[in-house]
Formats: sequence, structure tokens, C-alpha cells
Amino acid sequence: MTAPKIFGIAGWKNSGKTGLAVRLVTEFTRRGYRISTIKHAHHDFDIDKVGADSYRHRQAGAHEVTIVSGTRYAIMHELRGAPEPAFEEILARLAPCDLVLIEGYKREPIPKIEARRLEAANREPLAPSDPHICAIAADHAVMDTFLPIFDLDDTGAIADFIAATVGLEEIR
Repeated sequence: MTAPKIFGIAGWKNSGKTGLAVRLVTEFTRRGYRISTIKHAHHDFDIDKVGADSYRHRQAGAHEVTIVSGTRYAIMHELRGAPEPAFEEILARLAPCDLVLIEGYKREPIPKIEARRLEAANREPLAPSDPHICAIAADHAVMDTFLPIFDLDDTGAIADFIAATVGLEEIR
């Protein structure tokens, strides 16, 4: 099996990463592509409700808990003190798809676009120190760069750029 095409969205907190990721998933899906996403969180998170059967299974010490219904399934893997899995390990667990959009993981050596908003928690540009950033999407004018610059809300143009960058073939 061929490795999936991967493209990242990097940026500081409140830079517009999630909004851009959601719009891109919608756009690529509308174009007929199968898209998967990986979101890196810098904090503890839970997708399970306290008291639910699956929550109780995890609390009892299960290593992995899988919840399956007629509409979706989820596998929760408890690290129980083990180190966070490598990016490649997570990628390997995904089902085949046309494109994997990565939100976060700003240090991974993958092609990515930097999201910038005036309201961001940190406004220091990432691009000058990351050779894997190949474009910038911003809600304000950006100077001092040779990289392509997109309006943060120009989802169609950004999707076209990503498709060209990763070599995503057109669906007929």
C-alpha cells in the first residue's frame, strides 16, 4: 500500500488552524476525496463521558476500549504512563484515504501551511524557522516572505495549493 498524502496546518493557539482544517475537509470532501485528520492536543483530553460503560472499562484498567455502533466506531488507547506515540505510529493506524490533514504537530517534517490571525495568542511567525512551511494563510497583510500567501478564508485556493503540493490527482 502506498503511503498517504499528508499536509499540515501549523500555527499558534487561536491562529485559525481548526477553522481552516474544517473548511478544507468540507472542500476536499465536496470534491470527492476521502479525507482523514489527525489533531495533536497539548493537553489531556477525553472523548468519553464519565459513567458511560466504555469509561468504566477504561477506569477498570483496559488498555484499549473500542465502542462500535451502526454509524461509527472509536478506539481509545490508554497510554498508562507510556510515552506519546510517534507521529508515524498514529499515521499507520489510519484507514486508507486520499489525504491526511494534520492539525498541530508543528515540528513534524511534513509540508504545511502556517495559519496566522491577529487574535492569535502568539504572533511570532513560524515560517522563518521551519523549512517545511510552504505557504501562509492569514487574516492580515503579510510582508517579508517569499512564500505564497493566502487569505485565511480563501478555502478553495488553499485546497488547490494543497492538492498541487501533495500531487492529489483530480477525481473525474
